[in-house]
Amino acid sequence: MTKIDCDYDVLIVGAGISGIGAACHLQKKSPNRSFTILEARDNIGGTWDLFRYPGIRSDSDMYTLGYVFKPWNEGAAIADGDSILKYLNETVEENNLRDKINFGRRVTRAEWSTEQSRWTVTISHNGSDETETLTCQYLFMCSGYYNYEKGYLPEFDGYDNYKGTIAHPQHWPEDLDYAGKNVVVIGSGATAVTVVPAMAETANHVTMLQRSPSYIASRPQSDKIANGLRKFLPNSLAYKIARTKNILLGIAFFNLSRKYPQRFKKWLISMVRKELGPDYDVATHFTPKYDPWDQRLCAVPDADMFEALRENRASVVTDHIDHFTETGIRLKSGKDLKADIIVPATGLRLQSLGGMDLVVDNKKINVGKTVNYKGFTLSNVPNFAWTVGYTNASWTLKADLTSNYVCRLLNHMEKNNLSVCVPKLNDPSFMPETMFDLDSGYIRRSADEIPKQGQGQPWRNHHNYIADLLHLKFERLDDGVMQFS
Repeated sequence: MTKIDCDYDVLIVGAGISGIGAACHLQKKSPNRSFTILEARDNIGGTWDLFRYPGIRSDSDMYTLGYVFKPWNEGAAIADGDSILKYLNETVEENNLRDKINFGRRVTRAEWSTEQSRWTVTISHNGSDETETLTCQYLFMCSGYYNYEKGYLPEFDGYDNYKGTIAHPQHWPEDLDYAGKNVVVIGSGATAVTVVPAMAETANHVTMLQRSPSYIASRPQSDKIANGLRKFLPNSLAYKIARTKNILLGIAFFNLSRKYPQRFKKWLISMVRKELGPDYDVATHFTPKYDPWDQRLCAVPDADMFEALRENRASVVTDHIDHFTETGIRLKSGKDLKADIIVPATGLRLQSLGGMDLVVDNKKINVGKTVNYKGFTLSNVPNFAWTVGYTNASWTLKADLTSNYVCRLLNHMEKNNLSVCVPKLNDPSFMPETMFDLDSGYIRRSADEIPKQGQGQPWRNHHNYIADLLHLKFERLDDGVMQFS
C-alpha cells in the first residue's frame, strides 16, 4: 500500500471481540502496517464487558466463538461472561496489545478525502469536552451493530407508576439483591432464557412474561468430543477438529431447518415436550407461529431453563401487557403479576458504526442506503471495513474471515503500490434487500438504518461460513467491482 502521510496506517474502532481479533490478524499477516485501537469504554470486551446480568453467557460454543488462532481450552463449551473476558484478556496480553488500546475514546465522525487519500477521525474523550483528531489510511470499524448506551424499551402504559425495581439487562444495577424476591422477566429471547434460570436459583419465583413463544433448544454445556480429543491430541489440533465439527454441524442444522421447516419445528417442539412432560401446555408457551430461524433460535445449556420450570422455581406466562401498576403488571387477560423486580429483556436497539457520522468528500453517507460488499464493507466508501458477524452462527467466525480479508487487501495494495480501494455500485436498476435474513423485532425496527444487500454476488450476504470462506479467502481481490487506484 502506497504510504500516505497519516498518524496510522489503520485505525481500529472498538476493543471487543472483533477489534482484538482484527489487531491480532494485522500483527500476524500485515506486520508492516501501523495501527492503534480506539475504545469508547474503559475496558476491553465490548458486549462481554457491558452486560452484567445474572447468568450472562455465550449462546454459541466457544470452539467457534473463539478465535481461529487461539484455542479454547476450558471444559465448558458454552462459557459464562467472566470466562470469555478472561480469554479476551489473555489474547491481549499474549499479543502485546494493551499499549495499543486507547480507552475512553469515542469516534464521533470520520471524513474521507479523496484528494489526500486518507481518513480524518474526530474523537471525543469520555468525561470531558476534549476532542482530538487522528488520520489514517484505512478505517476498520469493529464497534458492533447495536447501541451500547441504550437498549430497546417499548412504551409501556403506566411504566412510571411501578414502585419496585427495574433492572434492564443492558444497565444491570450493581449488587442487586433478588434472593427471595418475586421477579418478572419480560421477553422470550436469548437474554430472557439466560436470566430466568440464573435468577431462579435464589429468587422466590421468576415469571417469564412473553407476548409469543420463541424456539428454545437445549444443548450440552460441555463438548464431550472436544474434551476427549484434548486428552490425546495437542490443544491446537483438538481445537481445529472441534471447531470444524461445530461449524459443519451448525451449517447442517440451519440448512435442514430452512429446507424442512415443518419437520424441524415438530422435532424442536417434541424436545421441549420431552423436557417438560405431557401435562405442560407446550402448545401455548413453546410453539412459535413462525418457522425455525425466521428469528434466532435460543439455546439453553444442559436444559437449565426447563429444569427451573419443572421444579416450579420459574413459570411462563403468555399474554399481553395492559399496563404497569404500583406492584407489578396488569395483563390484557385481567390477571395481575406481582413483582418486586421487573427485568425488561425486550431486545437491542441496532446502531450502525457506533452512531458516528460517516462522510466521503464532504458528503454525509446515509448508511441505511449503502449496500454490503462481500459482507465486510459498504458500497462507494473507500478504504473501509465494518465487522458484522453472523446471526445464525458465531460472531467470531465472520470476524476472523473479515480480518483475514482486510489483511489480504492491504498486502495486495502494498505489493502493487496502490493507496485506495473502493467497491463501486452505480447501477440505477439495483434492487436492494434487507441485509439480515431474520424477521426479529430488532431487525424490523432498524431496517432503514442498516446497510442493504443485493440479490447476487458480491453484494449478497451468505450467512454461511463455508461460502464466505471461499469468497473471502480464495477469490481474487481485483474482481472488477473493487476499484483500486
